[in-house]
Amino acid sequence: MIRTQRLVQHFQTLVSIDNPTLHERALSDALQHMYADLGIILHEDDAGQKIGGNAGNLYAYLPGDTSLAPVLLSAHMDAVTPACGKKPILHPDGRITSDGTTVLGADDISGLCAILEAVTSVLEDGRPHRPIELLFDVAEESYCTGIQTFDFSRLRSRTAYVFDLSGPVGGAAYQAPSIVSFRAVFTGRAAHAAFSPEEGRHAIKAAAAAIAQTDCGRLGDLTVNIGTVAGGAADNIVPAACTVTGEVRSFDHAQALRKLDELHTIFAQAAERFGCQCAFTSEIFCRAYRVDPDGEAVRLFQDACRAAGLESRLTVTHGGSDNNHFCLHGLQGLVVAPGMNSCHSCQEYTSADELTRAARLAEALILARK
Repeated sequence: MIRTQRLVQHFQTLVSIDNPTLHERALSDALQHMYADLGIILHEDDAGQKIGGNAGNLYAYLPGDTSLAPVLLSAHMDAVTPACGKKPILHPDGRITSDGTTVLGADDISGLCAILEAVTSVLEDGRPHRPIELLFDVAEESYCTGIQTFDFSRLRSRTAYVFDLSGPVGGAAYQAPSIVSFRAVFTGRAAHAAFSPEEGRHAIKAAAAAIAQTDCGRLGDLTVNIGTVAGGAADNIVPAACTVTGEVRSFDHAQALRKLDELHTIFAQAAERFGCQCAFTSEIFCRAYRVDPDGEAVRLFQDACRAAGLESRLTVTHGGSDNNHFCLHGLQGLVVAPGMNSCHSCQEYTSADELTRAARLAEALILARK
């Protein structure tokens, strides 16, 4: 049986632990201890060493009814800053917030706790269940760098549910975009801005010209953004360097790459006009995916929602998650809502009722007999 009081206590305990990206050690240790109390060993990999963090991804396999396909439940252990000194407040109406000086950390401790409570409930009641895989990763908030180091050959499941979507429980994203970042470093020539400006090559003007030619915002099925601009040394020096960073997102991976090529051309031509050089680099953080709305992953999710007394809602998300990488490695996955709201802000909140609903959903996914 799902026990709300226990669930909320676990949530308050875990969100009180500092867990900024690359510093998940204390939270990882707490999770491993909680699962050890259930007789489950969470195996830690070497992701921390590979990405410069202090903890690795956690994985466990729980045997179950071998006539049923295994299911993977996943959530991440890190939180965006400010994630240190979090003080959860349980309000009389059941809402849970921080004290307003930090994020709450419901993203994604609500997911971690929903899965923990579901596993606890199933095991203590002795109910037969499908084989379960658990995967709790580090550094998700830094473009999923933790999960990218995971050995996917360890997984037995072909269906995954990532508890990491904002909004009411019952929501699930079946489609997400490619996310590609770019960095353009303009190099000109420094000169005194008053005595010999004609000898300079103005890197900021070159960058500004490129930015002026770049359409930003929602452009049909993709989005483009210039995120940062940095350059110059002093008011009386023609700037010799300027760096521009940004990103492209699209539900069509090939379209994202075409837009990236277009931006590369724009930036190179602008640099040439001002006698500058431009080093343009890019990095693919996530590849777009689309799960069949009529496929097995969605059917199992909808059945679980009905069993848990929830209304299921399919949506698309414009954000990346670990599910981009699960789908890239051949799994059919959904990103499901564990009851977190106003994420990535100090106004973040959840509630005891939403946490309970999320735990019931996770439990129903584990117990599904089809």
